[in-house]
Amino acid sequence: MKRFLLWAAVVVLSAAAWGAEVIVAPAASGTSRDGYDAALELKYDSGKLQYYTTWISGANAWAGNDFDISSISAYRAVVRVRLYSTAVWPNARWDGFRVGIYSYAGGTAGSLLWGPKYFKPSQTISGWCNCSVGWTLPSGNDEFVAAAEQYYNYPDVDPFGVDDNAVFHGHSWQYLGGRWQAYAGNGGYRNLMLRVVVNNVPVNITPTSVGRVKALYY
Repeated sequence: MKRFLLWAAVVVLSAAAWGAEVIVAPAASGTSRDGYDAALELKYDSGKLQYYTTWISGANAWAGNDFDISSISAYRAVVRVRLYSTAVWPNARWDGFRVGIYSYAGGTAGSLLWGPKYFKPSQTISGWCNCSVGWTLPSGNDEFVAAAEQYYNYPDVDPFGVDDNAVFHGHSWQYLGGRWQAYAGNGGYRNLMLRVVVNNVPVNITPTSVGRVKALYY
């Protein structure tokens, strides 16, 4: 069961098309670039928010996008995962979530390659949450899924943003009940606002898997 909220927001995109749907653009200056001059941002979303969504139960509930870097294979260093979210709804605060990177082959996500890493935003109330990764994709993993786990239960959650494009790109996924499936969405809108920043300088930092108690943060 899911809960949804309609929300109006605009992000201006300036990018070049890559393939049929993926957009590759120079990463914006500031935190999303993370000090890498040649960093690129991979994205499918339109930059315009249609609604925020959450699940009732968040433990082991993941939402993510698949990406393919085979045409830019030098860009194997994953700098950041970026998730569009808000502290306004459903409980007027940031609660935190986990991010991870999964293998992707044969049209579906597979095993966890990196993470999960806990992240709690500390920015303005709504917008792109920049989750530091600092890890290089192994050889043979040109395709992968970058995902976020809701982690907590509604209403103590940070929701996922879905864009305003009613045409489903087919790259957004959800992990529920122990299996990956195409992201269900609501009212025909199914493209997650989740992006990845990559760079051509290898780096490997392995995070410790985090199983945190909410009381630690309050």
